Amino acid sequence: MSTTDEHRVAVLALPGVLPLDLGIPVQTFGTDPHYQVTVCADPSAGPVRSGGFIVAAPAGLEALREADTVVVPGYEDPEAPLPAAALSAIRSAHARGARLVSICTGAFALAEAGLLDGRPATTHWQNTAALRRRYPRIEVRPNQLYVDDGDVLTSAGVTAGVDLCLHLIRRDFGAAAAGTRARVLVAPPQRSGGQAQYIARFRPAACGTDLAPLRGWMLDNLSRRQSVDELAHRAHMSRRTFIRRFQQETDTSPMAWLTAARIDWARELLETTTAPVEQVARLSGLGSPAAFRAAFHRHVGTSPADYRATFRT
Repeated sequence: MSTTDEHRVAVLALPGVLPLDLGIPVQTFGTDPHYQVTVCADPSAGPVRSGGFIVAAPAGLEALREADTVVVPGYEDPEAPLPAAALSAIRSAHARGARLVSICTGAFALAEAGLLDGRPATTHWQNTAALRRRYPRIEVRPNQLYVDDGDVLTSAGVTAGVDLCLHLIRRDFGAAAAGTRARVLVAPPQRSGGQAQYIARFRPAACGTDLAPLRGWMLDNLSRRQSVDELAHRAHMSRRTFIRRFQQETDTSPMAWLTAARIDWARELLETTTAPVEQVARLSGLGSPAAFRAAFHRHVGTSPADYRATFRT
């Protein structure tokens, strides 16, 4: 039984729960004296397989009825149907005032329960496009480590889940309590939710091939000035038709795609060369050093110098 000043956390293990994602809230909150943690699962869904393990959850869905916070860790297949009883329990917990938290693909469970409609949210960068496609009413923020929307919070993968759990401790019991847990976990005491996920590539993948030769030319000429009119001319299309076709194939505008490609190239130069920032700005086509730093920070969430210090090979 919990004491009145313990914050009750229910960690819901859905089918295919990811072992690391499950361990994050259990480890972060489980040995903190401010919290009481219970791992639970839907018994009607059968054994919960987690990687090479089977999770023997000590509680069923009734744990969600008493929890102050419900954490939904990521699971292997976010496209898989979820147990109806688990979704109902999530909705009921939120309706009575419990705080809902997801780690990684756990956001898909909150979305399927209808709790992210009209809200900002994030998930692992590999799954943000699928989240946006399946649930268009969500304001998906693919670059953020975590999103705090008050009573519903979502995070990206693994280490971002640690960041979010520490953020919750800070919110619940103050910076000192969060700092204590961070030292035990050997984790940074605070990383802003607005910091970008270090995704593999900002440039969206194309789902069409008609404009593939033109996109190849754009990539080969990142350092030169490119305009929509010039690109439309090279594609032998009117400006309006070109923009529409480009959007259909890439799900973004030509200039947004070009900027993302330039950011990707700048990141590669920062990781693999010692070229000064001024040269990286010129080679990537992102303008003056000041404009380059501003664009880089806007997309990546850190400065070129800090990025190089972290990822230089």
